[in-house]
Amino acid sequence: MRVTFVLPTVGLSGGNRVIAVYADRLIRRGHEVTLISLPRRKIGILDKLRTLVRKGKWPKQPPAEPSYFDNIAARHHVLDAARAVLDADVPDGDVVIATYWRTGPWVAALSPEKGAKFILLQGYELTPGQEEPALDAAWRLPLHKIVISNWLANLAHQRFGDSYVHLVPNSVDTKQFYASSRGKAKRPTVGMLYAHGHLKGTDVSMAALEQVRKKMPHLRVIAFGARQVVAEFPLPEWVEFHYRPPQDQIRQIYSQCDVWLCGSRCEGFHLPPLEAMACRCPVVSTRVGGPLDTIKDGANGFLVDVEDSAGLAEHLMRILGLGEADWQQMSNAALATATRYAWDDATDLLERALFEVINNDPRALDHRNTDSDISTSASIPKSIPG
Repeated sequence: MRVTFVLPTVGLSGGNRVIAVYADRLIRRGHEVTLISLPRRKIGILDKLRTLVRKGKWPKQPPAEPSYFDNIAARHHVLDAARAVLDADVPDGDVVIATYWRTGPWVAALSPEKGAKFILLQGYELTPGQEEPALDAAWRLPLHKIVISNWLANLAHQRFGDSYVHLVPNSVDTKQFYASSRGKAKRPTVGMLYAHGHLKGTDVSMAALEQVRKKMPHLRVIAFGARQVVAEFPLPEWVEFHYRPPQDQIRQIYSQCDVWLCGSRCEGFHLPPLEAMACRCPVVSTRVGGPLDTIKDGANGFLVDVEDSAGLAEHLMRILGLGEADWQQMSNAALATATRYAWDDATDLLERALFEVINNDPRALDHRNTDSDISTSASIPKSIPG
């Protein structure tokens, strides 16, 4: 197949990691892959003037940031400006995939020669009660939907009336994320991802950890993130923060933890909990995205309601308080979850979805039929973690 992915700017986001994994594996399977992305935002003249006034010097354009696509053998076309992708930018092919809701209208407007049109939907990140008409409009576009969690599959059906979606859950690279058999840390240790934004729930996680520290004053907390700590989303001095650690060091962070914490308010999937499981770390998470599909209460971790910092704290202490044998059992279950379903399994599902549409499967011709239940394509495969 000739496959084109249409992306926003590339970088080190979890969504970029997923697309990079598929691009790389499709190439290895003999498919021709093209990546089209927007250029990185340049510092505008007004921003430069503000910096000059504030700091007394003219700012330089920062160096290019790394991305998960840096070492992938795909043709990568970066547009000349931050604009819509047009027919002239896209090679003729078999499949063209929008990878973000803002790129959906661009793909929908392309000519049929560019291929069957898909959208890979990795999230629906709106605060409850918030409205974003353009986001909803993208979900209603006549594009074949690929989603990465049951929560998104159900959203497509229940909110947008689309009963034919392809569920392709994320996996984890167990050659990158792994740990030898281990016991509990000498000092109780919790890990978390630090991220900006209300929906990422850094404040929820910190509220839970504050409660745990009142009963476990010697608690160790390790966090890492792709962005520096800012005043709007602070971290106290007792949190060990690692800014953009090298990829080979991230597994070492996971491997030091007795439990991984996710306090997110909304996630399409969220890779870190599954990566932590691959490093033999149980997880305590809010009921969001991927954790809903992968965490079994009491077996490999615990789930609590969104915003429930007290519930997070309770279950963090429950895992931290386990005896060695019971913790080891939960650690082994976490590892089993992470290794049960591989990226090659996910790529099989992605290929199947693409071929199903380009081979004119009858369901693909009427993918907006709202009179039936969600297609079996939206059912969790038997090999999915959980």
